[in-house]
Amino acid sequence: MTQNSYLRNEPNKTNMNVDIETSWKEKLETEFDKSYFKELVAFVKSEYQTTQVYPPGKLIFNAFNLCPFNQVKVVIIGQDPYHGPGQAHGLCFSVQDGVAFPPSLRNIFKEIENDLGISIPKSGNLTRWAQQGVFLLNATLTVQANQAGSHQKKGWEIFTDSVIKLIADEKDHVVFILWGAYAQKKAEMIDKNKHFVLESVHPSPLSASRGFFGNHQFSKTNEFLKIHGIDPINW
Repeated sequence: MTQNSYLRNEPNKTNMNVDIETSWKEKLETEFDKSYFKELVAFVKSEYQTTQVYPPGKLIFNAFNLCPFNQVKVVIIGQDPYHGPGQAHGLCFSVQDGVAFPPSLRNIFKEIENDLGISIPKSGNLTRWAQQGVFLLNATLTVQANQAGSHQKKGWEIFTDSVIKLIADEKDHVVFILWGAYAQKKAEMIDKNKHFVLESVHPSPLSASRGFFGNHQFSKTNEFLKIHGIDPINW
C-alpha cells in the first residue's frame, strides 16, 4: 500500500474509492461523493506529499477499521490527532505501543483506576477498546507534525459530524462520552431519549481536577450497556 492509496480516484469513475471497513463504506458512500470531501482528499494528499503528517496514511481510518458500524457501543470524541512523532495511530487519545502516555491519557487511566480498580496499563494503545466496540473518533483525522489544529476547518469536521449523526440516527443505546467544550457541542446531534450522553471537563491537566476525576463515567457506561443487554467494556 502506498502512502496515499487509502484515498484515491478510481480510473474512469466519478466517485471516490476510500479504503475503509466495508460496513462504514456502505453507510458513508454518498458522503465520499460530496464536493467538500473531494476537496478534502485533494488537500490531505497534498499535505502527505509535501510535509510530515500524522497519523501514517494507512491509519487515517483506523477507528473505523477496528470498530465496524454494527459493533459500535460507545463513542468517545477527541479533537485532533497527536502531532508528535510515533504517537497518533487513528484512535483518539490513544498512542502506539512503547510511546509515553500523553498527560490526558494518563489522567484517563487514573480515573479508570479510581472508578473500577483497574491498574494503569503499561501501554497507551487503546486498540483493545476499539475491538470491543469503543469508537475512538477524532473530529479532525489528520494533522501536520508539531502544528496542532493545522488540518481543522478543511472538511474533516463536516465528515465526522456526519458520522456522529449517522450513529445517533441509526443505532440505539449507544453511550456518547463528551469531554470538554469542543466535544460537548456534538451533543445537539444526539437524541438523549435513546442514547446515553456523558459529559465532563476534558482530562487535560488544565481541567481534570475540575470534574473529570471522580466522574465515574467508565462504570456508568458499563451499567448502561448491561441494562440494555449489551456486553460491558473491559476498560
